[in-house]
Amino acid sequence: MTTHPLWTDEYWLPLMKLYLRRPEGVKPMFSRGMVELSLELHIPPQFLYEQMFRLRRPDTPHLRRLCERYAGNPKRLGRDVRTLRQMRGFSTDGVFYDGVEVNETFEMDFRPIAGHTDIMPVTLIVVLDLYFRLTPVTMVAETPEVVETARLTHLKAATIVGILAAFQACDPYLKRKRPDDEALYSACRGVWQRYGNGSPQELASLAAQLKEYF
Repeated sequence: MTTHPLWTDEYWLPLMKLYLRRPEGVKPMFSRGMVELSLELHIPPQFLYEQMFRLRRPDTPHLRRLCERYAGNPKRLGRDVRTLRQMRGFSTDGVFYDGVEVNETFEMDFRPIAGHTDIMPVTLIVVLDLYFRLTPVTMVAETPEVVETARLTHLKAATIVGILAAFQACDPYLKRKRPDDEALYSACRGVWQRYGNGSPQELASLAAQLKEYF
């Protein structure tokens, strides 16, 4: 059984509330609700995803009692979750994290990059997967895959094309001119260093999961 240093049994309550949200059951790892709870608790979605499977099949007496307590009583669960958040200061710095060192890692992927309020590293990961599916000549606003990615990420097709151009500058095989947008290029370069030289299959799998967030 895996553990996380910031996990406490109190966190079963907001996780259970998310689990019971319609459609009831285990939510996709990078669904919006799962990511928002992860950011709230500073615990990666992968860990919460594993914990949610335990809610489907409670494997400890404590967890079974917890599930029995709130079974068929969403109002009680909602009330207790609100009380917990108020008492523990979820989503805030201060008392809740006093004496606890929080090193942000995955959180940065879900925050806007410098100079762009609408582009996050997770956006760039999805576009990088698209990059490897296209050829340079098809990296234009009229390409259906570009249009679909723009719709998914709530960006303009021209913005997706700009990101693809930045990745072309990162690609050692193309060596295209760096874009004038240094912040975008820097963010794309960071994502390229993480995933550009790895397994295309793993990147595709990650991108497919991240699409649930949008």
